[in-house]
Amino acid sequence: MKWLTWPFRLLGFLLWYAWALVLSNVAVTQDVFTPGHRSSPIVVRYRTRCRSEFETVLLSVLISLTPGTLTLATVARSRDGADGADGTDGGGEGRTQEYDLFVHAMYSDGPRDARSSLQEMETHMLNGIRVDGAPR
Repeated sequence: MKWLTWPFRLLGFLLWYAWALVLSNVAVTQDVFTPGHRSSPIVVRYRTRCRSEFETVLLSVLISLTPGTLTLATVARSRDGADGADGTDGGGEGRTQEYDLFVHAMYSDGPRDARSSLQEMETHMLNGIRVDGAPR
């Protein structure tokens, strides 16, 4: 029955993202046109809950499209925690990949705040694009 609500959840995500885009544009514009700087740049590693490369790429693109944030790198790892940064795919046949993103954020109050904002975006995105909704 969740497939019945999927179009509405997708529309809800698109509206939420449009509003988040407006708010981040206002923050960047305000910082540019007022004296002083209110930015506090930080780079964080964020463990995603994405189950596929499509979800990971979509999250990366949404992050980079939002003013004040930029996805710097994506690292695949297998469910057992093996890192794919050495050029391997992080696992053998039958293993599920998980992904970490390295994200540069201009306006956050520290690593916890940046990861919380990323998790909020990811939850809205997964709830919108997955027929079964976002993980709890």
